[in-house]
Amino acid sequence: MPDIWIFIIVTILLRDKKTIKEIQAMQLTAEKKQELFSKHGFAKKKTDTGSPESQIAMFTTRINDLTLHLKGHKKDFSTQQGLIKLVGQRKRLLNYLQRTNITRYRSILAELELRK
Repeated sequence: MPDIWIFIIVTILLRDKKTIKEIQAMQLTAEKKQELFSKHGFAKKKTDTGSPESQIAMFTTRINDLTLHLKGHKKDFSTQQGLIKLVGQRKRLLNYLQRTNITRYRSILAELELRK
């Protein structure tokens, strides 16, 4: 009987390690953020965190990660709610950028391959 319990505990630990690795791969680290800001930001610098382009790029990567997560975990409703909020924030930023500067709006849509 104890051998079965050890087997169950080991399988649970292995499964949890797999999910921890998946979570670490999905996290947006400081290096990934700086790369996004320098690639998509308006000033094209690592410290350009406030421009709408850099925020839209960050939201897009987070949305893509959460969408991938939800494909495997269909009943994770708290993540689904967070995803809906992120999509709304990105939509508001895109609308702001469209109102203020249409050329920057079109360029960020082309860079991120968003359709709108």
